[in-house]
Amino acid sequence: MRPLPSEHHKLDPKRDLKTIRALVPYLWPEGALGLRFRVITALLLLLLAKVTNVTVPLFYKSAVDQLTEPKDAVLVVPVVLLIAYGVTRVLSQAFGDLRDAVFSRVAQRAIREAGLKSFRHLHNLSLRFHLNRKTGGITRAIERGSKGIEFLLRFMLFNIIPTLLEIFLVCAILWHLYGFLFGLVTLMTLIFYILWTATITEWRLKYRRAMNDTDNQANTYAIDSLLNFETVKYFNNEDHETHRFDTALKLYEDAAIRNDSSLAFLNIGQGLIISSGVTIMMIMAAHGVVRNTMTIGDFVLVNTYLIQLFLPLNFFGFVYREIKRSLADMESMFSLIKEKADVEDIPDARDLVLDGGEVRFENVVFQYDKERLILKGLSLIVPSGGNIAIVGPSGEGKSTMSRLLFRFYDVTRGTISIDGQNIKNVTQTSLRSAVGIVPQDTVLFNDSIYYNIIYGQPNASPAEVENAARLAKIHNFIMTLPDGYQSIVGERGLKLSGGERQRVAIARTVLKDPAILIFDEATSALDSETEQEIISALKNISKNRTTITIAHRLSTVIDADEIIVLDKGIITERGRHVSLLKMNGRYADMWYLQQQAARARKSLTDSGETEIESPFTKPITT
Repeated sequence: MRPLPSEHHKLDPKRDLKTIRALVPYLWPEGALGLRFRVITALLLLLLAKVTNVTVPLFYKSAVDQLTEPKDAVLVVPVVLLIAYGVTRVLSQAFGDLRDAVFSRVAQRAIREAGLKSFRHLHNLSLRFHLNRKTGGITRAIERGSKGIEFLLRFMLFNIIPTLLEIFLVCAILWHLYGFLFGLVTLMTLIFYILWTATITEWRLKYRRAMNDTDNQANTYAIDSLLNFETVKYFNNEDHETHRFDTALKLYEDAAIRNDSSLAFLNIGQGLIISSGVTIMMIMAAHGVVRNTMTIGDFVLVNTYLIQLFLPLNFFGFVYREIKRSLADMESMFSLIKEKADVEDIPDARDLVLDGGEVRFENVVFQYDKERLILKGLSLIVPSGGNIAIVGPSGEGKSTMSRLLFRFYDVTRGTISIDGQNIKNVTQTSLRSAVGIVPQDTVLFNDSIYYNIIYGQPNASPAEVENAARLAKIHNFIMTLPDGYQSIVGERGLKLSGGERQRVAIARTVLKDPAILIFDEATSALDSETEQEIISALKNISKNRTTITIAHRLSTVIDADEIIVLDKGIITERGRHVSLLKMNGRYADMWYLQQQAARARKSLTDSGETEIESPFTKPITT
């Protein structure tokens, strides 16, 4: 997975514009005429709000001039002007609030669609990406990206752009009323202010990026530690985890201190520029009053315009910095959307058409990377309704075969087909609908047992869920729980034992009702008695289905139609249980060692009793 841009890349104007362009389709969605109408209406209201806002001081100026001039209508005219002043202020605020109300649906829909697209895309990415990811950092990227969109729309679209529009309107009014110099000083003050703010804020971004990096790191450490709570306890490493988390927090603390210190420097410079501009403008206005070229109302008008302009600019440094941060966060989220999946459907992919479920591996070569060759020209056929077992030492590619069949990875060379259809040429959705798996490492959602079972077929009825639980031999256990099927299993299902989690996984797969079944060490977490019950249940489930059983315990596969012995990525032996024992090869060695271990365990519990030796055992040879 490539690094997130906000963590490792300095942003530039071109990249900022590219990020903003990526947001435009969410604000101007194709075919959504209602949302587009809202965008246009919001922009019109924005324009009306700013036009009325710059006319407010003009009424105020006229009222002040009338009050300072002795006329008969002095008690009438200012009232009219003050009423107009009040009405325009109300209209300016009303137009602004209406703009926010109209645009709210557009903004929230954009946030929702961008977040949803990111979430959907993450699920569409390949297993390779997710094995390399850091969950804490990824979730923070999406969370901050969504918030970044909201901030950008709220402040850039309805704060920065309107303020810039108002600046030009005010400069034009001052130039028209009092001459070129007033407009120039106002404009130059604002230009110096913006340049100072942009330059210093850009310099300060490195501290913000450091805060983001350390925040991601601390969050990743925290999530990883809490997900592995039991492991932490097993090794008594609470202090180690606390120290590791505190190290990340300390880095965040240092970055935050540097960020706050540089903020003070920014604010002092901003204050100096604004005060200088206001002072120069007020001296010019006062000089005009003294020379009788300007009235007291003009003096008040200039001051009012300056206050009206500079008050929102007090937040410009904060807004500019947050906009840059939002752009960085949005870029991180959009970069996730652009992340290419290793496995994708071909343009003309069709749905898999099942005709019994025959599975073929033909000269399959696979490697996770250049230095790690896993399968070396593997070929086998699992006939429709057949039961093939794959055994062998750990790390020899047994579980890799199931991942290839699910097309989590594409084979390096060779083909895998189902009923004569290359799985590369069919849609991943139809392929995975046809295949079900009970994995060795069962991880459950932190929800109810019912939810975890019905996950196999979300449209199933309660009766079907209960029937699946009965077939998996877990219904009776569930009914002993206070909340029954609504019992919460906890994070990753840790409130249940390993055997209970495995039986929930079996029930979930039973409910899915796939044509092809894969049992990847499906009984590894069960005791011997329960294992026999589950094996019996699995036999019933497997009837008339193509079944691939990946096993370490050879006792669970003795009834398989064919047993494949995998060693160093190649098939070294194949046949039925009895014939493989007679070969006195790798399989026979494994069988003998497991029988020895079983007898040793039995002797510990049944003192003096001995197990009848299998006629197929043999002495260890060296």
